[in-house]
Amino acid sequence: QVQLVESGGGLVQAGGSLRLSCTASGRFFYTMGWFRQAPGKEREFVAAISVTVGKIDYRDSVKGRFTISRDNAKSTMFLQMNSLKPEDTAVYYCAAVHSILVLTTARDYNYWGQGTQVTVSS
Repeated sequence: QVQLVESGGGLVQAGGSLRLSCTASGRFFYTMGWFRQAPGKEREFVAAISVTVGKIDYRDSVKGRFTISRDNAKSTMFLQMNSLKPEDTAVYYCAAVHSILVLTTARDYNYWGQGTQVTVSS
């Protein structure tokens, strides 16, 4: 049984940092990603990483501030978020897919975590 479990969300002031973690169990995934969803908005791509092709992708608004990484030995993915802004406030979801490609659309992902709340105060 596949499970994705996120942790690391919380409340932080603008300009602060948070580190999200996602641990996958039940299967090794070549490609994993982070998405977020703010109230009243659609779920949007944040970052993705494919260990097979060694590629990473970010949405433009987080480039230079967020860093995605993986510890394959522990089947864990991380999202280091620096210089946080109030507009980064959302529920952040970990996702995984049976693909070697770096995918940026939510519907392409097969498995999802339960989400972790990130709130950035101004």
